[in-house]
Amino acid sequence: MGQFIIVGCDLHARNMLVKYAVDREKPLKRSLRNTRRGRQTLVRMLRRLSEDAGGAQVVFAYEASSLGFTLYDELTAAGITCHVLAPTKIPRSWKHRLSKTDERDAQLIFEMLRAHLLAGNELPTVWVPDRQTRDDREVTRARIDVGQKLTRVKCQIQSLLKRNGVSRPTLVPKPWSKRFLAWLDALVGGPELGPYASVWLSSLLGQLRALETEKAYLDEHVAALARRERYAAQVEAMTQWRGVGEFVAVAFAAELGDPERFSNRREVASFFGLVPQSDESGEGSDRKGHITRQGSGRVRRLLCQAAHAWIRWNPLVRSRYERLVARNPKKKKIAVVAMMRRLCIRLWHAACDARRAAAACREGEE
Repeated sequence: MGQFIIVGCDLHARNMLVKYAVDREKPLKRSLRNTRRGRQTLVRMLRRLSEDAGGAQVVFAYEASSLGFTLYDELTAAGITCHVLAPTKIPRSWKHRLSKTDERDAQLIFEMLRAHLLAGNELPTVWVPDRQTRDDREVTRARIDVGQKLTRVKCQIQSLLKRNGVSRPTLVPKPWSKRFLAWLDALVGGPELGPYASVWLSSLLGQLRALETEKAYLDEHVAALARRERYAAQVEAMTQWRGVGEFVAVAFAAELGDPERFSNRREVASFFGLVPQSDESGEGSDRKGHITRQGSGRVRRLLCQAAHAWIRWNPLVRSRYERLVARNPKKKKIAVVAMMRRLCIRLWHAACDARRAAAACREGEE
């Protein structure tokens, strides 16, 4: 009787290649379509293998990707143990990178999983959020995406004006005010711009107004999400920090997921890619490089904006930032990243405290 049926999978949008074996046996290969029907065929195949092996436990592993966790959900629902691996934490040799194939990738995942099950080696898994957390992230990510598109369109409008030598008149108080937008509308078809430049400006203004409408629509849903019991206490605690608004707080909470799954501040900073790279070999000292930039780049952008506001409005934070800048005036970004990491940890502590307080309150009511 086999102890485990080990399955390593190289997953793609249209197909998946699996390598499977019972314990230490030689692995077999099978290719399937990555469709609902194909995944159901995979589940039936694994159940049949388990029955043939006397009820051996099926353990499945594949790499995380932009395809989400659909395969994980379906396998878990079928009673199959599934691990989702972090691609950035899987060591690959230079030779492997030069001769990368789906079969070699599946074989590598299979071997890592077998070493984990039979020898106790560490498996570089990712935390799989529940379905509600995944759904909550969709609206915050959509709002971030719309904000980035708005910034891009505004830059395109400014570049168009510069290319055509058009400057903002002194009577217009500031960019992107109602008076500024009315002036832009008046430029369309006017003598300052050529006919096709006017067409391009008109198109950009249409995109700008459409994105502003989308932004307002998503802001309503983000505000509703922030008021839900799932996030209300955490958002209220995090917004106590000057510079952290409701949107930053709810986006941070959604990407963070369960804050208590982190045991210390180093794990939180590493999760968001705010720890330095390390390079140590032999007798060489441990050299620190740029931050790893792993994890959510969306949250890092939000933390950067919030950190600048935090520095501006908090005298103690500003003095600490200035001391860091004084050490290396030519690299102010290092000081900004340090404050981002500090703010990230503060928000994590606030989320943990709020979650514990809310849980204690519910227990008291019961």
